[in-house]
Amino acid sequence: MIHLEGIHVDFFGKKKTTSRAVNDVSLHIAQGEVFGIVGTSGAGKSTLLRTINLLQRPTQGVVRINGVTISELKGRALRQERLKIGMIFQHFNLMHTRTVYENVAFSLKVAHKSKDEIRQRVPEILELVGLHDKAHAYPSQLSGGQKQRVGIARAIANHPQVLLCDEPTSALDLETSAQILALLKEINSRLGITIVLISHEMNVIKSICDRVAVMHKGEVIETGDVFSIFASPQQPFTQQLVKHTFNLDLPERLTKDLRGTLLKILFLDERAEDPVLSEVAVRFGISVNILHGKIEYIGNRAIGLLVALINDKHAHHDISAKALDAQKRRLAAAVEYIKENTAHVEVLHA
Repeated sequence: MIHLEGIHVDFFGKKKTTSRAVNDVSLHIAQGEVFGIVGTSGAGKSTLLRTINLLQRPTQGVVRINGVTISELKGRALRQERLKIGMIFQHFNLMHTRTVYENVAFSLKVAHKSKDEIRQRVPEILELVGLHDKAHAYPSQLSGGQKQRVGIARAIANHPQVLLCDEPTSALDLETSAQILALLKEINSRLGITIVLISHEMNVIKSICDRVAVMHKGEVIETGDVFSIFASPQQPFTQQLVKHTFNLDLPERLTKDLRGTLLKILFLDERAEDPVLSEVAVRFGISVNILHGKIEYIGNRAIGLLVALINDKHAHHDISAKALDAQKRRLAAAVEYIKENTAHVEVLHA
């Protein structure tokens, strides 16, 4: 569907200085996919996104959509291909002196649709985005979420094959963001539109995307399906992004003077719902104290992360060397059992 091959984007400043925003990026995005591009500010996400519809021409590389090499097009031919690519923006980019109806109709007029086609299409699309009762309102009368719905309606009015989303929820509160993401997912499912979405928030990527590319300093450092990226990130930068999403840091008072073995345990799929820790407590006669944790669902697949302190139920200081050795063996066996029955175990303190 979308093929980016060897994309470089350079910006030229004063005194012939050059700044490279995107460095040798190649991506293949399938028809009907919701594809995310994530990274911190300045990673090159927006610049890369804008190369797809050539709002930003790459300095080097090829952009191909449905077999058409649009990076070679100019003028009318390029404008015709752009009609197949909708785009929504972080700050909505609405025309404030025009009504909701007129904002959506404008994109149809640009595509040279007839008045009859416009009269039929605009109510249809406003119904789809939940704004059928706001046709004659002005942007100043709308909430942020409603403004973004207008932006979505305008972007998909011409039946595009691709929808580009430039940080579509970063100007919205959490509840409204969730509603907008749900709407985009519905549009993808009902209309089959390929969506490319950029965000600096891993939670946004997790809630809507099928696959994701991680950008850092202008380069794509890791790609994969969203579940795999969250379950087993390979690059240190990706690991940091995922870590911030799960946020399993413990208060200092909980980690001070620990007695026992502190574990961070990763559960995947059906194992996230298995009573592994209950079983290990009974089987090895140890206490299990869960200090932090959560289970996330990406699609229908579960990722569980727990921080747990395990110790011998009868542990105390004044025991023989033989009994202490037996305690250590039970704890070691318990840790081994947990490792065998979960995806990954990290010993934080022993």
